[in-house]
Amino acid sequence: MNQNESRIRDSFARQTMMTTAGAELVSVEEGRVTIAAPVSDGFRQQAGYSHAGLIFALGDTAAGYAALTVMPADVDVLTVEMKINLMSPGMGRLVAEGRVLKPGRRLVIVAADVWAEAEGKRRHVAALQGTMIPVEGS
Repeated sequence: MNQNESRIRDSFARQTMMTTAGAELVSVEEGRVTIAAPVSDGFRQQAGYSHAGLIFALGDTAAGYAALTVMPADVDVLTVEMKINLMSPGMGRLVAEGRVLKPGRRLVIVAADVWAEAEGKRRHVAALQGTMIPVEGS
């Protein structure tokens, strides 16, 4: 594990919302991060599907950490804006794949796709696109 991946894994471990959701950091590469979480009972909406808030949180987090992979070690990132298209209900396990579309010193344009994996099938449930801003590290 390189120093950048270690920094991101340490930061992810401090994300109490991701811990509560049972999320795991699956992979970290330069400009790409994958996060997965089960759709547990505490994160479902009234029809039994994954709540859109969980889908958004996973996509936003994956995209944010993807942005962090291209930042200097003393820099953190915050979401400036994020758009989501919900395309299908989520069941089973959610997998969010975040990526950097355009790195920059002042703004980083990111995207994420969220997939639901259940009963041996994978379904695209959401597409996100947004902007991250570098901030002084914490």
